Amino acid sequence: MSNTSTSGQPAPVRSLVPARMDRLPWTRFHWMIVVGLGFSWVLDGLEIQIVASAGFQKSLGLSAAEVGLLGTIYLLGQVTGALIFGRMADRLGRKKLFILTLAIYLVASGIAGLSPTFWFLAIFRFFAGMGIGGEYAAINSAIDELIPSKYRGHVDIAINGTYWGGAALGSAANLFLLNTDYFAQDVGWRIGFFIGPVLGLAIIFLRRHIPESPRWLMTHGREQEAEATVDDIEATVRKQGGTIEPVDESKALTVQAQGHIPIRTIFGVLFSKYPKRTFVGLAMMITQSFLYNAIFFTYALVLQNFYGTSPSSTQYYFFPFAIGNLLGPLLLGRLFDTWGRRQMIFLTYGVSGAVLAVSAVLFNAGALDATTQTIFWCVSFFFASAGASSAYLTVSEIFPLELRSQVIGYFFAIGQIAGSVAPLLYGILIGDGTDRGPLTVGYFVGAGVMVLGGLIALIFGVDAARKSLEDITEPLSIVREGKGSGS
Repeated sequence: MSNTSTSGQPAPVRSLVPARMDRLPWTRFHWMIVVGLGFSWVLDGLEIQIVASAGFQKSLGLSAAEVGLLGTIYLLGQVTGALIFGRMADRLGRKKLFILTLAIYLVASGIAGLSPTFWFLAIFRFFAGMGIGGEYAAINSAIDELIPSKYRGHVDIAINGTYWGGAALGSAANLFLLNTDYFAQDVGWRIGFFIGPVLGLAIIFLRRHIPESPRWLMTHGREQEAEATVDDIEATVRKQGGTIEPVDESKALTVQAQGHIPIRTIFGVLFSKYPKRTFVGLAMMITQSFLYNAIFFTYALVLQNFYGTSPSSTQYYFFPFAIGNLLGPLLLGRLFDTWGRRQMIFLTYGVSGAVLAVSAVLFNAGALDATTQTIFWCVSFFFASAGASSAYLTVSEIFPLELRSQVIGYFFAIGQIAGSVAPLLYGILIGDGTDRGPLTVGYFVGAGVMVLGGLIALIFGVDAARKSLEDITEPLSIVREGKGSGS
């Protein structure tokens, strides 16, 4: 129970919680965080790829428009979940929400596999999307608050990149589950919907052992719980062989819990105190979402309409594309902690755009085939994937702790909504595959959008590598004379 002042408000408390968390060595405890919280992105990639296969289309008698509508409904669910559960995670705590959101996904996805009709499937696809959208907000916050500062960048980027591991897993499952030599037409796709819930059951039990963010406890008037939680984490680290350095007393913070944060305060933080940061976060989220939705949702159409590949063979072309997206964050992520955030964001966004522009020239000249086109996509998205993953890291780092989850939710929602126009636009540009000119222009636009996003981050971004979250952005609850206004 926290101390209170004579006015009834929580009294200011001096805390070393952030400094204690940031000086911890890497141990199995942190791997538990990575596996337990990071698995959400695997599930999202798995979900998208299984649904994109549309194995249920004939079983449920759906039109192509209804199949496309299911994707839109899932996206709307993600946006809704990010907005609702992001705000709840800031008010109620990270742990309650990352248990709740995963449970919603597990139940909804499993029930979707039993769907007898389109609308039954659509309803539970929406709720599955809500669960995953809530995960994006609550999990990114929890990961960044639990991982020591010197590891935070590449760990967060690598975790976000594992979406593509899930997509590759879903694609592999489709080759087997949708083969009528093994499963009846009405059975294989239903099994696919149970893959995520079965994998998620083990993860939800693991999450029960992940503690509440001590940083969240510290800023919500629960300093004693925060200190006790860090004591337990340090004891676990010592048992696992980690050597803990003495804490730097100069890093102590004085905080006073703020209670409920009204919407007007949030808007003041975003548009008055940190307008440049808001501009950077929105630019990164929107540009990466536009490019990914443009290419990912139309790659099969490009292969089939311009290169004459069969629908069944597109899964084989997808594998290297997914692996390139997975390897980018894993191999480039460490440079975000060593060379720097702004520099690496500019490099990854810029190189991905440049490679896409070169491929546009060759595509228009008819110099590519399905294989070489896929190679260019792989190279471009090797860099784009690392950059896109860093967008979530950036938004998480550059705003106050008390708003972290909901701000991620807001920016995620805006990025998804803005990017949702890309599949329709690029589908129109593809047409019947007889004229390469419109899609060439579209590729140049996508390349320009990414380069622009990288330039904005380079010019207006924040140097956050290996810094404590509280050094990057002071919590709203901090008590300090002469607080800076930010930039």
